[in-house]
Amino acid sequence: MLPFQVRTDYVKVTEDTVLSALTVGIRNKDLAFQNTSGVQKAVVNIFGRITTLTRRTVQTFEDTISLDVPESLLEQSLEKSSVYWKSIPLRPGLYRLSLAMKDINSGNIGTLELRMEVPAFKEDQLSTSSLILADQLEKVSTRRIGLGPFVIGDSKVRPAVGSTFKKDQKLGVYLQVYNLKPDISGRKPEATIHYSLLKNNQPVFETQENAADLPDASPSQVNIEKLLPLASLDPGKYTMKVTVTDAISKKTVAPSADFTIE
Repeated sequence: MLPFQVRTDYVKVTEDTVLSALTVGIRNKDLAFQNTSGVQKAVVNIFGRITTLTRRTVQTFEDTISLDVPESLLEQSLEKSSVYWKSIPLRPGLYRLSLAMKDINSGNIGTLELRMEVPAFKEDQLSTSSLILADQLEKVSTRRIGLGPFVIGDSKVRPAVGSTFKKDQKLGVYLQVYNLKPDISGRKPEATIHYSLLKNNQPVFETQENAADLPDASPSQVNIEKLLPLASLDPGKYTMKVTVTDAISKKTVAPSADFTIE
């Protein structure tokens, strides 16, 4: 068997279309490398199928992960993972995802089936995208907006598959908030965003800011992008919670996500 992990995240595109992002992680030490002229090479073929619950095929995709590692760096590379990302526009509803991975050098195969519950982002209803904990979070150049792996809008957001971080990394927090009520000017949202980092349900870090202060914030959408250094935190399990409170409607959304520091 070829073990791998997969996560799904959902970001609003329109009221009828949701960007459904699949992130697959494979540990390099589970791959078979072959030496070719001093370069260690591993290749994994990926096949995916998304169907409705009645087995009607909505989309299929095939792709390849290819790794070329110099002989001298192979041992170091085996401690890392390879990450694959696929974004698919879907209508809200329930789907079934079937994935198959094949290591070309060893012939090992891994398969997985999971349920995808694509949310409906209703107009005028306060809601959020998936709360994505990322091991890479950065702006992209103007010419790359909306293009390439891990790119959502004008940001590169690489979800941490398995939600495991090391102390020398930064925790990337990415969240989109939809349909806040406007302030008196009609152009800016009037809301607070409270960040809580919890361990054993107790806060170890908290901070707060106004939604209107974030770049390009509007009542229809606010993009939250934060990087939190982890060096001062002890190893263990944590929860990141983001609480958004609309000052006009008094409504609140509070998505959270668990992660581990090794």
